[in-house]
Amino acid sequence: MSRALIELVPIGDVDMEVLDFLALVLPEALPVFCRIRNHPVELEAAYQPLRQQYHSTALLAQLVRSHHNPAAKVLGVTDVDLFIPIFTFVFGEAQLGGTAAVLSVHRLDQRFYGLPEDRRLFLERCEKEALHELGHTFGLVHCSEFECVMHFSNSIEHVDLKSNAFCAACGRIVQDAIARLASAAKTSGRRPT
Repeated sequence: MSRALIELVPIGDVDMEVLDFLALVLPEALPVFCRIRNHPVELEAAYQPLRQQYHSTALLAQLVRSHHNPAAKVLGVTDVDLFIPIFTFVFGEAQLGGTAAVLSVHRLDQRFYGLPEDRRLFLERCEKEALHELGHTFGLVHCSEFECVMHFSNSIEHVDLKSNAFCAACGRIVQDAIARLASAAKTSGRRPT
């Protein structure tokens, strides 16, 4: 049976342990294969000196341009601080129903808030936000269920309150979308490696 593929792309000097962790936990939450794919992304092209942050949409556009597998989704993972013009910061950004998403782990680390490092909590937050951004690529919008991983998080407290699982309604949508992606993988003859 063919399975959908998620490609994890490191952007900048992101901790490879985060990508290894996501490659292990995402297939537990979703019926997908995961692999880490090194592909150059021009980080500095997205930098905005006045904000001292990186424009997530510019990074997302690069991921889309470099993605050529119709049977896969791509998640860029970075440790730089991201923004979009209407928000002070974002944990990530995704193409709704598209192929790509980007996730920043910068504000998921307790040390950003002046607190002692908590590796378990950090990786838990990374998993939640990776699932959230990938959920958008599968066509999900923000969910009103507080515990659903698709609930909107505009603060780290909101990330901590939600679970690392989709609610029943969001779960059905994701399962259908993954089945279509797996079917595309079978039709295209591409197999995860």
